[in-house]
Amino acid sequence: MIRCGEKNTNEVECYLARTGSNIPLSLSMYKFSANIEIIGVNPFVFVPEKILAEIFKNAGKNKGPIPICGTINEKQYRQTLVRFQDEWRLYINTMMLKNSPKRIGEKIDLTVMYDGESRAIEPPKKWLVALNKNKDAKEVFDALPASRRHEITRYIANLKTEEARDKNIQWAILFLLGKERFVGRDKP
Repeated sequence: MIRCGEKNTNEVECYLARTGSNIPLSLSMYKFSANIEIIGVNPFVFVPEKILAEIFKNAGKNKGPIPICGTINEKQYRQTLVRFQDEWRLYINTMMLKNSPKRIGEKIDLTVMYDGESRAIEPPKKWLVALNKNKDAKEVFDALPASRRHEITRYIANLKTEEARDKNIQWAILFLLGKERFVGRDKP
């Protein structure tokens, strides 16, 4: 069995071992260097066109968000390639690269490959119960774009303690009712 970090393993082998994926070993991890740029408050890099073409081929699409994984300065990440203002960008958040907003102009080394692993998040049972108990909040939640529903559910699912989850579920319901801020937003 391949274990990530063992001598002579590469990122593709690690990905395949982690996911149990049947993706052919011809799937490649692409290396490149890029300068960190910024749009608004969001640091990002452009992925070279040749690499984008290969990722599109591996993903079987060239529209919509495309899940990827790789490394930044040898630290692993999972992210999504998105198209904004007619350009594909790999946004660099602070989880991927410490102090990324302060590193604009810095040249970084990256690897990237298509990540076919499911990113579905199992909603916590308490969250589903709370939504079903509050018809108005559920109506608002169901009318939100899929990305916003995913953002709220992911936030709640990733909380470390039941106490934090319970408190945030209450805030999320109030947020959906227009009475509270949640996940950095004033309104749903």
